[in-house]
Amino acid sequence: RGVAAPPPARTMIPTRVTHNPIIGPGVVPMGVDPAYDAQYAKHGAPTRHVASHGNGRPFVVEPATPNTNTQMPYVTGTTVLGMKYKGGVMIACDTLASYGSTKRYKSIDRVKVVNSTTIIGFTGELSDFDYTMTLLNELSTTDFCEDDGKELSPMEIHSYLTRVMYNRRNKFDPLWNSLVVAGVKNGRIFLGMVGMIGQHYEDSHIAAGFGNHVARPLFREKHSDDMSEEDARTLMESCLKACVMRDKSMMNKFQIAKVEEGKAPEISEPFSVATEWNLRSYHNPTEFAPGCW
Repeated sequence: RGVAAPPPARTMIPTRVTHNPIIGPGVVPMGVDPAYDAQYAKHGAPTRHVASHGNGRPFVVEPATPNTNTQMPYVTGTTVLGMKYKGGVMIACDTLASYGSTKRYKSIDRVKVVNSTTIIGFTGELSDFDYTMTLLNELSTTDFCEDDGKELSPMEIHSYLTRVMYNRRNKFDPLWNSLVVAGVKNGRIFLGMVGMIGQHYEDSHIAAGFGNHVARPLFREKHSDDMSEEDARTLMESCLKACVMRDKSMMNKFQIAKVEEGKAPEISEPFSVATEWNLRSYHNPTEFAPGCW
């Protein structure tokens, strides 16, 4: 009895996920990779991949459904706050990553050092931020390997991330994050935000996530660019207190990162702020809301 031939493999162009310094991540234009161009010209659309060391069996990439990476975020972080002060800039956030509404991971570093002048914090999907840090680490590695004493400034990193986020938005596969970029270089103090569809701005104080509704009024009332580091820290802790007492997706475990001219970036050890739950309105919250329970 004869055996039916297997159906032909579906043809597709393999997706490149490595960073290309010319036009951004995930894209390889014609002329950059001669071997890839030759494979495409010979087969029309390559379907088989072999590891670079040449060992092992080739495999066929055949997606069964459209790509839907993180269309619904699962593990997320909330508020990130940032402000300038005299001689530097600081950002703060908690260490919680929630699985839905479950406070699942309680020791996640949501603020990272990018290079000797720049730090970054995130709200949103944890895995998408991990991918973004992979891109930034590749850029930092390139700067190190060139060994010319130069590295990307906070302004350049902020501009780069706007292109990355907008690029992914145009592919209908956005990176589900809001990013706060801060740093100091050549005497310029920088603080900027990049949203998940590429919207971006700079300001003297920034709040991403739920804190945008709670902390910004406090910043507008009390913040100034020439305030001391001690006053800035006091204001930051006051804003964190206001956020954690109103946001169920936060926890009372925070880190503050800062950058100052001529100094390496610093990230504090986790700490908590003093909260107060004995306000009169907490005793009977339905007093002035008939019909509530």
